[in-house]
Amino acid sequence: MFRAVFLDRDGVLNVPEIRDGIPYPPKDAAGFRLYPEAKEGCELLQRAGFRLVIVTNQPDVGRGTQSMAMIDEMHALLRATLPIDHIEVCPAADDEAPDAYRRKPAPGMVLDAARTLKIDVARSYLVGDRWRDIDCGHAAGCTTIFIERGYREKLRRPPHHYAANLLDAAQFILRLEKTALVSGG
Repeated sequence: MFRAVFLDRDGVLNVPEIRDGIPYPPKDAAGFRLYPEAKEGCELLQRAGFRLVIVTNQPDVGRGTQSMAMIDEMHALLRATLPIDHIEVCPAADDEAPDAYRRKPAPGMVLDAARTLKIDVARSYLVGDRWRDIDCGHAAGCTTIFIERGYREKLRRPPHHYAANLLDAAQFILRLEKTALVSGG
């Protein structure tokens, strides 16, 4: 079984649009900008043997205000720049949609990817910037890392660790893994 780092997309890998203290995905590929430290963080994790899996809610697709083709275009930019192994997208606009079991905070995307890629979620991590990400990671059984971006919303459950950005999260994961190896864990 493999280890993975499950990554939220908007606010972890790329810069979201902030409106009234709440993050939103970019409207198109022209507005899709990666955080400067995202590539180095992903490369550190990949070299350490982690599978990198994006798990992203994209409810604007379900609402009809964003096309799946535009989401695919943004993901092509990610794949061209970052060493991403797999991307899971949930287009459900609400918790009543047929695929809502995949919509964070539900753990469906993590568990589906774990089955597909033979990932041991108990030895994996989820990095996110919103309460839905952290609750999803807890529900799936991952170690959770919260990137504090100063949004207006509050966490519902505490993460296992806080990080300034993805590079900081990656460095924390590597320190934790090294400590576990030294202690025989």
